[in-house]
Amino acid sequence: MLEVLPPTIRQWLEEQPDLNQLIEVVLDLGRMPEARFMQRTIRLENVQVEEYDLQYVAERIGQFGKDNRAGIPRTLHRISAIRNRQGKVIGLTCRVGRAIYGTIDIIHDIIASGKSVLLLGKPGVGKTTRLREIARVLADEYDKRVIVVDTSNEIAGDGDIPHPGIGFARRMQVPEPSLQHAVMIEAVENHMPEVIIIDEIGTELEAYAARTIAERGVQLIGTAHGTTLENLLMNPTLSDLVGGVQTVTLSDEEARRRGTQKTVLERKAPPTFDVLIEILDYHRLAIHHDVAQTVDRMLRGNPPRPEIRVQTDSGGFEVVQRSDLPPRATQPELPMQEADEMERAPTPVRSAVVVSGDAKRGVPSRVFPYGVSRSRLEKALRDLHLPAYVARDVSDADAVVVLHSTYQRRPPKVREALQRNLPLAIVRSNTYAQLMSALRELFHKPQGGESAEERALREAEEGVEYVLATAEPYELSPQNSYLRRLQHQLIEKYRLLSESVGEEPNRRVRILPIYTDTQRED
Repeated sequence: MLEVLPPTIRQWLEEQPDLNQLIEVVLDLGRMPEARFMQRTIRLENVQVEEYDLQYVAERIGQFGKDNRAGIPRTLHRISAIRNRQGKVIGLTCRVGRAIYGTIDIIHDIIASGKSVLLLGKPGVGKTTRLREIARVLADEYDKRVIVVDTSNEIAGDGDIPHPGIGFARRMQVPEPSLQHAVMIEAVENHMPEVIIIDEIGTELEAYAARTIAERGVQLIGTAHGTTLENLLMNPTLSDLVGGVQTVTLSDEEARRRGTQKTVLERKAPPTFDVLIEILDYHRLAIHHDVAQTVDRMLRGNPPRPEIRVQTDSGGFEVVQRSDLPPRATQPELPMQEADEMERAPTPVRSAVVVSGDAKRGVPSRVFPYGVSRSRLEKALRDLHLPAYVARDVSDADAVVVLHSTYQRRPPKVREALQRNLPLAIVRSNTYAQLMSALRELFHKPQGGESAEERALREAEEGVEYVLATAEPYELSPQNSYLRRLQHQLIEKYRLLSESVGEEPNRRVRILPIYTDTQRED
């Protein structure tokens, strides 16, 4: 980016101490150059942008398309032009593009679930950056056939060779923005993708193409113009993405039963996207896990309560508000004998399940995480003092920890692990407690190595997972008053209710679900 800017402006920028936080450079004819950083905006005093400055930049970048955007080949930078009435360039916005890894750790579980996801957010909050990372993760880590429909070459960069930031995903360029919907359909019909990624769904034709893609069983990841589910629902052009709205006239009897007027609003069709994510800011997201139920409740006058996640400094995330429509977890696909044992068991199986592995193998030393957090697995290895490290690929591993939803699909890396007869530990969810349990199963490490506090808190966290998945009460093992207090405090963090039941020495904690209004009526 610096190389295409006029020398005076380039030198000025290189003197800035926070150059690595540069967002964009604005060059308007007859005005001072402006540089926008993450935390500040500065202008170059006593210097005006001249016509030759704009020409200097234009000669060093690609051709402007019909959307007045151009790029620098093999980079992610974007240069947008402002023209006068005669078509002459009189202003440039030179936006810095970066491939930032780890931006989807906060929604990794949602992307890996196979559901179609729509991202909303104001300009500059990282929608395109996240799309780029999603493409790389799904193509490289999950071996999926991913196609990026790149309208303005902003996701994969300018030029015919896509930027390595999208990994092994393929990129289809769009001749002009008005043909984006046609390229979306072409991608499905000609290239058999499992995932299609598209930026800025903005027209009725593009919304129709998105519905067509979703109905063909392809996972669709996209962004749309809008900041919240409410304003998207009221947008007549794009409301079809979340099911659309229609006016329905009820009979007198039905209106009395509902306690509403005879004319009401209802959802017109199933939503194109299963999950909707509002990007509130770069590190905070609001997630609507079930778009259909959320829209139905909104049309009845009930405000949505999304799950709010905040990214932590360590790279993980914290749920600061839980949705009142939590997703239902499913059990991993198990061998028939183990599935029968689970049906007969009075309580759910709590530990990870090892479904393969050669009994003659020694203790594993290289563990490959597939569909689970690498950083959490590394922390679990350190906390358990295990003589092993995290492998970069399944070909280098002698054991695998895999998320149940990933194991069910049997992607190539799981099939490779099964063919090599590697130990596979299946975890129900991407939590620290589940990873600790998986490592104990793999390394045959008894639970006795834990302290009483660790055992009590681990059991409480597993109980919370069960309650969130089934909406049924769950009782923990008897504990003393101190450990019960610790369990109550942990359960409260998950916005669940708990109570102590029984008499000493068998007094124990019972975890209670929080029911929604609909569940209470049922």
